[in-house]
Amino acid sequence: MDAFNSARTADTAAGGWASRPRLIGIGVLVLVLAGLAWWIAARWSAEAAAAQKDTNVPPLVTVVTPSLGQVSSAVSVTGLISARNDMPIGIEGDPGRIAAVLVEPGDHVRRGQVLARLNPITAQSQVDSASAGLDELRAAAAVAQAEWARAERARDSFSVEEAERRHTAAVTAQAKVKAAEAQLADARNRWSHTTVVAPSNGIVLARSAEIGQVAVPGSSVLFHLAADGAIEMRAQVAEQDMPRLKVGQPAQVRLEGVEQGFTGQVWQLGAMIDAVTRQGTVRIALPAADQNLRPGAFARADIQVAATAGSILPQTAVLSDEQGTYVLVVGPDNKVVRRGVTVAGARSTGLLVTGGLNGTERVVAVAGAFLRDGESVAIAIPAAPTPPGAHAAVGGSVGASASAP
Repeated sequence: MDAFNSARTADTAAGGWASRPRLIGIGVLVLVLAGLAWWIAARWSAEAAAAQKDTNVPPLVTVVTPSLGQVSSAVSVTGLISARNDMPIGIEGDPGRIAAVLVEPGDHVRRGQVLARLNPITAQSQVDSASAGLDELRAAAAVAQAEWARAERARDSFSVEEAERRHTAAVTAQAKVKAAEAQLADARNRWSHTTVVAPSNGIVLARSAEIGQVAVPGSSVLFHLAADGAIEMRAQVAEQDMPRLKVGQPAQVRLEGVEQGFTGQVWQLGAMIDAVTRQGTVRIALPAADQNLRPGAFARADIQVAATAGSILPQTAVLSDEQGTYVLVVGPDNKVVRRGVTVAGARSTGLLVTGGLNGTERVVAVAGAFLRDGESVAIAIPAAPTPPGAHAAVGGSVGASASAP
């Protein structure tokens, strides 16, 4: 009996020691689960608070306050530098072989200056032959005239028929002399055409004449001459811009690779609009003294036209949809309001707005497309009105980039 009780006591003690680690593990697990639940609840509460805070903070935007003024306008065109009067020069008279070329492209020449000479041998021989024939006929005419003069002095010694014959011979001889003089003049004219001369003062643009080349009248252009050295820019203008251009308007011309600009003046406007390209032409007179103005060079020009009343806004501030063009204006209560505007054109500094603004508004400069009409916003940089005068032409002060919501 004692042995049995001792064994039972030993088993009870062994079972108690075995259940204690299990209880400790269960307790630890409960603590871990409780901590995880608390962490999840705290994180959810923080996210909810942050979301609530974000919904209460208005989006940060930058505004610009334009000022109204006279905005100088310019029509931009592209074209080529050309000679105002490009004179092609060839030969007259008979074909001939070129014996000498006396000028090169870029040379300044005077009216009557020799540009080239043809071989004069044939023309000179014709002159000599015509001159000899004229001398012979003049001698014959002198003899005929003398015989008729004797017949006139001694009418009784000659019959009427003989006197008339001598008179006719004298008149005929004189007529042959006049014909020979005309032939000599023609031969000398042909001889003069063996020398190619400049028809006016100017600059030699190009030459195709080469020594030994056979020049043919009407088909061989030996030189191109810029008459009086006058240079211009010929440009294409969009149809809608043609009515804004007037003769006498100043233009600033720029060439590729040339730092300095050139001041020109519109001197002629095209009378027609091309039916295919819908463009007209404008010709801008330029100074001929500058050697950088070479015909054929590509050029750009800004033609100053009449100033327009309005203001300049950044392109990012002007929006457009199916209802038209508009801007977003921040009111006194810091709420954005849609305002329709009229855009008259683009400038290098922005868009020219000629209607819809009075110059005192705070216009959202950037990211207006992300805002809703009536939405509250916060101003990133206070808008400062642009002082009138020169700055009015550039449309006011522009702030930094906007922060989109």
